[in-house]
Order: sequence, then structure tokens, then C-alpha cells
Amino acid sequence: MHLPVRIRVAGLILHADRVLVIRHEKDGRGYWLLPGGGVEPGETLENALLRELREECRLDDVALSGPIALAESIAPPSVPAGRHVVHLVYEATVDPRALETVTSNDASVRNHRLVARREVADLDLRPPIQRFVERYQRGDPFVALGRVWVS
Repeated sequence: MHLPVRIRVAGLILHADRVLVIRHEKDGRGYWLLPGGGVEPGETLENALLRELREECRLDDVALSGPIALAESIAPPSVPAGRHVVHLVYEATVDPRALETVTSNDASVRNHRLVARREVADLDLRPPIQRFVERYQRGDPFVALGRVWVS
């Protein structure tokens, strides 16, 4: 049985060549994400991202640009309860001082970190878009990153 397609929006928040990532845990395994989450019925993509940034990071004054990238996580047929997630990434700009006190209202968020972009390759980032995060420069054109999956 396959679940319906889920749309997830995420914010690429850069500061001094570092990127904000959040840690989630599921089934005892931890992994890192760009902050964001699922779009609720009737919600615009940008409103969903602004809501998620408030919930996950307590960031309120956010300017969004984009989307700047799209990736699809499609489970292989061997995964019993298959998933299909469409990830839309926006560039999110915040006052750097707000990044000093990032906390969360979301119980699934275990940690926040500003990570040097050169260290992103070492993270278990979901979806696995490390190369995009490392190389993105403001003003780059939209990019479709294709099908990605991490089990």
C-alpha cells in the first residue's frame, strides 16, 4: 500500500557560509534536515514554510525567495509502506541574531546546528542534497535535483 504524495517545503538558511540544519529522530535513528515540513490542505507553500520555521526554529521575521530547488523521494518497491515526498526548497533569509537563539516548539526536533557548508557532506541529510547545499549561491537559477532516496 502506498501513501499519498506528500509535499514538504524547506528553508535553506545561510549565514557566514554556514547552513541551519535540524536533527530529527525516527525509529531510534537520527538524521538532519533543512528546517521545514509538510504542507497542510488549503495552505500555500510559502505559508506552510513560514509556519514550519516558527514551529521548528521559532523564527518569525523570515523573507523567502524561490523555490530554488525541487527533489523527489520515492521509495523503491521493496519498501512495504512506500512513500513519495516532493521537496521544495526555498532560500530563507533571517536576521543573523535570530540564529543565536534558535529553539523549537516541535517535539520531533532534537537539535539545531549551524554547519559549515563544507561539512554538510558528512551529515546524514534528508533528502540527500548535500552537493546542492554546498554549492548554492544566492541568485542561482532553480534546479530540479531529480529522484533521491535514502533508506
